[in-house]
Amino acid sequence: MNIINTAILLLITLLVVPAVSYFTGVALGPVEWQALKMVSGLMLAAALLCFVVGELTNNVSQVDKLWSLLPIAYAWIVAYYGEYSSRLVLMAVMVTLWGARLTYNFSRHGAYQWKFWQGHEDYRWGVLKQRPEFQPAWRWTAFNGLFISGYQNVLILLFTLPTIVALQNVQSPLALLDIVAAVLMMFFLVFETIADQQQWNYQSRKYAQIKSGKPLDIDCQKGFLDQGLWKYSRHPNYFAEQSIWFCFYLFSVSASGHWLNWSITGCLLLMVMFQGSAGFGEETSAAKYPDYAQYQQRVSRLIPWKWW
Repeated sequence: MNIINTAILLLITLLVVPAVSYFTGVALGPVEWQALKMVSGLMLAAALLCFVVGELTNNVSQVDKLWSLLPIAYAWIVAYYGEYSSRLVLMAVMVTLWGARLTYNFSRHGAYQWKFWQGHEDYRWGVLKQRPEFQPAWRWTAFNGLFISGYQNVLILLFTLPTIVALQNVQSPLALLDIVAAVLMMFFLVFETIADQQQWNYQSRKYAQIKSGKPLDIDCQKGFLDQGLWKYSRHPNYFAEQSIWFCFYLFSVSASGHWLNWSITGCLLLMVMFQGSAGFGEETSAAKYPDYAQYQQRVSRLIPWKWW
C-alpha cells in the first residue's frame, strides 16, 4: 500500500460513491435522510476521535478498536428509524454477531485496555511509518488523518449502508433471499472463527516455544501457518470477511428487488482495501520467512483453492 494507491482509494470514495448514489436507485426519502445524517454524524465524530487520540498517543490503531463496534451501532440506529421491521432487525442481529466475534478476537490480542487509548497497535503501521515516502513526520500525520482515521471510518459506514436501502423498502416482506443471506453470513462467520482460532493456536505455540528457549518444532520453524484452512488460502479470514459483507449486501437486493444498487459500493471498496492489506502483509512475511515465497506459489491468496 503506497501513497498513490491511498490517493486512488480516497478519490474513489469521494467522487465515485456520491455519483453512483445520485444516479442509481430511488432517491432517499425524509426518514432515510434522517437516518443517514445520524449515522454520518457518528462516523465523523469517530473519525475525529481516532485521529486526535492516535496523534496524541502515537498509536494509530484506534480505528481498529472501533471497527467491530461501529457497524453494530449503525445497524441498530437504522433499525430504529425503520421501527424495527423484520428485515432491519435481522440485519442488525447479524451485524451484532459479526461484531461480537471480531471484538473477542481482537481483544485477546491485547487491543482493549481500561485506558482506551492504549493497547495493541497493528505492527504493519509501524513498518509503514518507517518508509521514505512518509518522511518527514507531517506526511504520516496527513496519512493518519486522510486514510487511517478518515477513509477507514468512511468505509466502515459504507459497507453497512445496505441498511438504508432496506429502510427505503421497509414495507417489503422478508423473502427467501433474506434467509439465504443470513445462512451464508453465519457460514462465513464460523469459517472466519475457525481460521482465526487456527492462527491463534499456531502463534501461541510458536511464541511459547520461543519463550521457553527450546528448539522450535519443524512446523514452527517456518514462522507462518500453512495448515488447516491456511493450507487452501493464504488469507482465509480475509476471504470470509469479504464474503460476509457481500452477503450483507444481499439483504438490500431482497428489499429493493434489484441485483445492483448503490449500496454495493461499500463491499466493493472493502475488497479493494483487503487486496492492498493482503499484499502489504505478504511483502512483510516474505521478507521475514524464507519459505513464504514457496507458500505463495502453491496456495491461493484468498479463494480457498490450493492451486488457484
